Amino acid sequence: MSGTIDVTESPENAENTENTENTTSAPAGRRTPRSGRRLGDRLLLGYVWLIIAWLFLPIFVMILFGFNDTQSKSNVTWQGFTLRWWGRLDEYPQLLDAVRNSIYIAVLSTVITTALGTLMGLALGRYRFRGQGATNLVMFAAIASPELVMGASLLSLFISVGVQTGFATVVVAHVLFSLSFVAITVRARVIGLDRSIEEAARDLGASTWITFWRITFPMILPGVLSGALLAFALSIDDFVITQFTSGATQTFPLWIWGATRIGVPPQVNILGTLIFAVGVAIAVVNTVTARRRT
Repeated sequence: MSGTIDVTESPENAENTENTENTTSAPAGRRTPRSGRRLGDRLLLGYVWLIIAWLFLPIFVMILFGFNDTQSKSNVTWQGFTLRWWGRLDEYPQLLDAVRNSIYIAVLSTVITTALGTLMGLALGRYRFRGQGATNLVMFAAIASPELVMGASLLSLFISVGVQTGFATVVVAHVLFSLSFVAITVRARVIGLDRSIEEAARDLGASTWITFWRITFPMILPGVLSGALLAFALSIDDFVITQFTSGATQTFPLWIWGATRIGVPPQVNILGTLIFAVGVAIAVVNTVTARRRT
């Protein structure tokens, strides 16, 4: 018996060997498709981070100038670092009143908008009725229309019916322009619901009310919370529509607009930083809660 073993190379081995040789013998300056994809991914990631940095740059400047040791009414030139403005927020009582009004209006309008928008979203996402297309058109028109047009229209409405503009008219205006956002957000959530879960609850003897609160509402809660946060954000920083409907009531954006004539104090930057921090905290809590539920 001979100790030599004759190994015959199969077609697959020959093909793999040929591919390996071709890859090894490829020119050094020539990029493979995989390296090209990696370069494209890195460029895309860098572009995304560049856009994020560009968006956050004004917020960073606002936070930074809340610590500016300015010696004049104009807070536009960096003159040094200080913390003294954080303990002197009460120097402008009207500013604090304006911030208080903005928070009250935002909370009240958000509660009303969320309640009405949730019911509208349920109806639009679950049922088919005459005039549904017109309803959708009106909602999207309210979102797409410029704030200048909506503000002027609401002011004309209040004047024509003899309503004095003020705190109440601002709340009504904020509810009207935020309602479509909440309804569309909830409707998108309702469309994706599994109706069999609700039907199973009804088959087990649950009433319509219990089925809604224990089954339906927890499933649409992420959409409701998203719509509520969106309505709150739209309300607290609105300027154009509020300017038309505020009357003698001053909100935080309106006070800043009036202060630009003589100079915006650092306290404005501090209050803006606090509002931004609260918004970020709410968003983080909402994200963490949604992940835990998932």
